[in-house]
This record gives sequence, C-alpha cells and structure tokens, in this order.
Amino acid sequence: MPLAIALGAALLALLAVHIVHKVLLRVGRQGSLVTELAGKAHRPTQWVLVLCAVYFAVRASADEASWRHTFLHADQLIIIGTAAWLLAALLVVAEDAALSRFRTDVPDNRTARRVHTQVVMIRRVTVAIVAVLAGAVMLMTFPQARLVGTSVLASAGFAGIIAGLAAQSVLRNVFAGLQLAFSDAVRLGDVIIVEKEWGRVQEITLSYVVVHVWDDRRLILPTSYFTEKPFENWTRTDSALLGAVMFDVDWWLPVPEMREELRRALESTDLWDGRVSVLQVIEATGSAMQLRALVSATDAPKLWDLRCFVREHLVTWLRDTHPGALPKVRAEMTSQMPLHATLTGQTLTTDGDSRVFSHSVDGRARAEAFTGPEQ
Repeated sequence: MPLAIALGAALLALLAVHIVHKVLLRVGRQGSLVTELAGKAHRPTQWVLVLCAVYFAVRASADEASWRHTFLHADQLIIIGTAAWLLAALLVVAEDAALSRFRTDVPDNRTARRVHTQVVMIRRVTVAIVAVLAGAVMLMTFPQARLVGTSVLASAGFAGIIAGLAAQSVLRNVFAGLQLAFSDAVRLGDVIIVEKEWGRVQEITLSYVVVHVWDDRRLILPTSYFTEKPFENWTRTDSALLGAVMFDVDWWLPVPEMREELRRALESTDLWDGRVSVLQVIEATGSAMQLRALVSATDAPKLWDLRCFVREHLVTWLRDTHPGALPKVRAEMTSQMPLHATLTGQTLTTDGDSRVFSHSVDGRARAEAFTGPEQ
C-alpha cells in the first residue's frame, strides 16, 4: 500500500511538471529566455518534484514499515542533490540571459568579451559553491557527522593551516582566476603573445587558461601565470595594430621610389586599414641600409597577412626594378696603395681628419694616454 501511494504521487508530480513544461514552451515562442528556462530546468524539476512527492507519501503512509527511516533518509539525500542541480540550472539560465545582451560577433566587442569572461568565472564559482553547500547539507543529515562537527571545529585552526599549505598553489590559481575576470587584464577572445607564442584566449577557468595558438595548438597555462609574469595583449583596448617589415638594401636604392611603391601596394589590398604607411631608413652601417616599412591593420590576423604581402611585393619590386640595390658584400683592393702602408694600416693621405691618434694636438694627447710619453 505505501509503495502504491508513492507511485501514484510520483505519477501526479510527473504529470504536473509535463503540463507546466508544455505551457512554458508555448509561452516561450515569444521569448528565448522562457524557452531556455523550460529546457534546462525541466529535467531537474522532474526529479525534485517526484522525489518530494514520494518522500511525503511514504512518510505519511508507512508509519509501521521497518525500511521507512532508511528509505526516507536516502530519498532526502537525493532530494538535496537534485535541488542543487536545479539551483545550478537556474543560475546558468540567468547568466546566459545576461550574456545574450552582449554580442561578441561584432567588430567592437571589447566590452562584450569582458562581460563574457566575468560571467563565465561567476558561473564556475557559483556552481562550485552550490555543490559544496549541497555536500555540507547532506553531511548534516547524518547524526554521526553532527557529533563529529564539534571536534572538527575545535581543530579547525590547525587543520586550516595544514590545508592552506597543501593547497597553496591551487588557491593561488583560484584567486588569480578571479582577479583576471575582474581586472580586465585578459579576456576571452583576446589576442596575446605568451611564452613566445601568438594566439587567442579560448578558455579561462579558476585554475588554468587555454590559449589557442595560431597553428591550432593549445597552450595551457595556470591562471597565476598572467598575474605574475609579463605578457603581450594585442587587443587590450583596441584590435587595430601596427606592424613592421624590415629590408636590407644597398645604398644605391632610391628610397623615395620605394616609399611610393609601398603606398601603391597598400592601396591595392583590402588588408590595409588606411591609417599608417611609413618607410624609414633606420640604420645605415656596413655595406647596406636597413629600411623599416610600418603598416597598419584592423586586427592581428590581417596584420600578419599584410606584412607578408608587403614583404613579397617589395622584394619582387626590388628584384625587377632595382636589381643593383639588392644587398651585396663589397671587397675592394686599391692597387696604388704601397705595400708597407697596407701592412701597417697607414695611408698616404695628409688629411688630419683621418687620424685619431696623430696630426693634431688632441690626437697626440690621445696617443700619449694609451701609450705613455716617449722616453
């Protein structure tokens, strides 16, 4: 008889949940929030209501049964677990509703990525807190656990010290994860340079960060890494970037012509955002000049392709238009120079500006500083 009553109560609870679920789906046609609520909360709600109906039915009808206490205790434990499941599902629905207001598939998505990072971290923390509280409530249903609680609290200070030392690295990563979520130092979708690798932040958890490297590898780093070591964030405030392309060319190259060719090359591609087109001679030593072409793009992937495009275009232009300006190594011997002058490093010039340690009062003073006065 008690089992039949419990079964009837469970069927009634299932029927009630089914009716409410259908009503929510019908109402949810006008809004995604109700549909998502009906989808994610349907299964845990079924379990909670069915278990509660069975619990109260058995409690009211099986007063004399020997198995009553054990059954009710087990049912109570499962109810606590499913109630935590339902609470976590409701929290996820609320957080997804908050995320839906911030789209990341738009060009200017810095604020949206920051909000997504923070909400994801909050979700993980809240789910963990719900699970811990559910476990604690389950333990409190055991009389032995309540008796042990007094001694546990008495030794909590010593145990806390031991646990703190043992979990120091874990706690450091957890607090670092929370700090990352709310400090805006790194967000989901940010393009960063870390450990000499270029990639995009794919996932941030309480203990580690997943970086999707450009060649489809995944770099896993502890969250404490981003609070203790320097790294480059290319999309911290804006995704637009500048990039440099270096060239070693001979001194015969007409730099203004190459500067004009750089502008024409940039105007011929949609990778350039139209902001920066600069060609400068940044070094002129030895047998070559070093040129730097500075270009700009709207984001890091386009900038990489743009730099490769500019490099290929200008190398081809140099080879076809100014082959004499390609870098070369000079080795020239002067036949008119006397043999003794070549061996001693002396020349026949009488120009005083060619000598550091002679031909002038300052030059002779420098020579004495290194060799001492003549004896």
